[in-house]
Amino acid sequence: MPIRVRKLIGTFALLILIGTWTILAMAFAYTVVLDNPIFAAVYYVVAGIGWVLPAMPLISWMLRPDPERP
Repeated sequence: MPIRVRKLIGTFALLILIGTWTILAMAFAYTVVLDNPIFAAVYYVVAGIGWVLPAMPLISWMLRPDPERP
């Protein structure tokens, strides 16, 4: 698969990942009432950075070089 197609697919997949992650993080924060401001701040930092871990394999797949053709 050419790198341009992988980047296109990966871009849409990243948008879906970030949108889903955001909705789930907000829903979880809403259900677990965050009364303590310190706990809330820690939660939002972890939730805000947490989407990077599932995105790393996707980004490395997107940037993999094209195989050489004989």
